[in-house]
Amino acid sequence: MNWAIWSIAGVATAGVILRPFRWNEAIWAVAGAAVLVLAGLLPVAAAWSGISKSADVAMFLTGMMLLSEVARREGLFDFLAAEAAKLANGSAKKLFLLVYLVGVLVTVFLSNDATAVVLTPAVFAATQAARIEKPLPYLYLCAFVANAASFVLPISNPANLVVYGGGLPPLLDWLRMFGLPSLAAIAVTYAALRFALRHELRTPIAAPAASPELTGCGKLAACGVAATALVLLAASARGADLGAPTLGAGAATTLLVLLARRANPLPMLRDIQWGVLPLVAGLFVLVEALDRTGVTAALSRALRQAPDWASGATLALAANLVNNLPAGLVAASAAQQAASPPDVTAALLIGVDLGPNLSVTGSLATILWLAVLRRENQSVRDRDFFLLGLAAMPPALIAALAAALI
Repeated sequence: MNWAIWSIAGVATAGVILRPFRWNEAIWAVAGAAVLVLAGLLPVAAAWSGISKSADVAMFLTGMMLLSEVARREGLFDFLAAEAAKLANGSAKKLFLLVYLVGVLVTVFLSNDATAVVLTPAVFAATQAARIEKPLPYLYLCAFVANAASFVLPISNPANLVVYGGGLPPLLDWLRMFGLPSLAAIAVTYAALRFALRHELRTPIAAPAASPELTGCGKLAACGVAATALVLLAASARGADLGAPTLGAGAATTLLVLLARRANPLPMLRDIQWGVLPLVAGLFVLVEALDRTGVTAALSRALRQAPDWASGATLALAANLVNNLPAGLVAASAAQQAASPPDVTAALLIGVDLGPNLSVTGSLATILWLAVLRRENQSVRDRDFFLLGLAAMPPALIAALAAALI
């Protein structure tokens, strides 16, 4: 029975990562969960328990997707990217830095998925306006910063909610644990990318002829983003779950903008990547099945014996093999069973968030980034991303884990 569960979960996870037949990732996760239930390998009650555990993450993602889509449609991210191109004043190196800094801000306050889905097309538009023949160095930034800056705040990555479950540390405790490691990861990742891509940044760029104006509704969307950040910081400071506040803030901002425009909500709702929600639910069910086979119990025993840094480093590598969301789910269950101390859980979170910068399949944000690139007729070879990730991820991971030990 255990072998059957492992096989089905393995095939489903491979489908999520590799997307055979170009099927959406959610199809594979939901199909794997459905096969487990229909084959009698997982009781319906256990499957429902897995889905219930995904509720907070689902609400968080829904709120962020609403907020991000409103900001995108109102041109907020195009405005920010154009302003960065204008400030670069013809310098490719300065534009590289400014795009990275914008990516940090978007990731910190809107999550890494927003950086991948919304900022990437804006950066591509900025490179076109600057008449850059090879935009990939700037587009790479969107993928790498989405993971490197994703543990500055609890809201910066849905995986943070997964690792800590319903027990997110209060904001001040979070900043104490992850403030210095986050700064280390962000700085080292930038330095590594800047060095690895130095030859591509020697050509001067053109200053954009004009930058888009931010409309009244665009400013309203920006205020909604800022208000949402404040709401979530307040919720985090109290140690409260973030799903409901995020959903409420995202829905309120969306409603205000739609009312101001007197617009039909259906076109906007159609553009949102709703497939992320069944994907998350399916992955939670797969992890629930794995938990019943004793996988998490075995991992919990290993966690009791392994040093903090080893746990984080191992999980960073595992995230590239099975994607960071299921890896984080399994690790979180194991850490809870092992009653791991805060330092171990912190190392696991750093591994889950930062480790995926090694490959294009490591995180949901990077998978979404690839989908955006395909829409812009840009292609990235797995080998090229891996070589760049090999230059950026290990030193950033070492620096972040060392800072966490401090």
